[in-house]
Amino acid sequence: MTSLLKIAQTADESQISEFFQESMGKWQSQRRYYTLPEEETKEMESIVTINFLEQGCDQLQKLAQMHDLPDTGSLICGAAVTWESTDVLKARKESQGSTLFGAMGNILYRDRGFAISKPVTAQYYFSNPKTLFLRTEYNGSVFEEELKLIGSKYRTRQTIISRASEQLMIGQYLEKRVD
Repeated sequence: MTSLLKIAQTADESQISEFFQESMGKWQSQRRYYTLPEEETKEMESIVTINFLEQGCDQLQKLAQMHDLPDTGSLICGAAVTWESTDVLKARKESQGSTLFGAMGNILYRDRGFAISKPVTAQYYFSNPKTLFLRTEYNGSVFEEELKLIGSKYRTRQTIISRASEQLMIGQYLEKRVD
């Protein structure tokens, strides 16, 4: 049984590495958030930059330390993501920031959550080599995300945020590679 688990993890690790590499570059992200049940809408536009991180690099070693992993070289790959966002309807800068992802087995380690600055983990899997699913849980909330590569120039994303089995927000994204 252990060998089957190891094979599944190796397949996921290989896929996550390829997914991160294919996601490298600069993306223009147009997204809409729906707050439920009020159905309030917020439109955002961002420039998102993704860099691939190789096993053993300083950023992944620091991420492993944040998560108290016994081997700081155990994260097999990762991604460094930065963004700058503008509220489209209000025509003003909304936020900017960065986050790190590191993969080991079927777990993504992050230096921060969606809504908190503390390290979190997410379970991930692939329905096919171009579609990544993430599930992150903390502080009673569940964040389910689907990221899909469409050719080499587009990505779609959808995020559903729930608490106590009630959906609170849906985010839908169309991202176009600009570099």
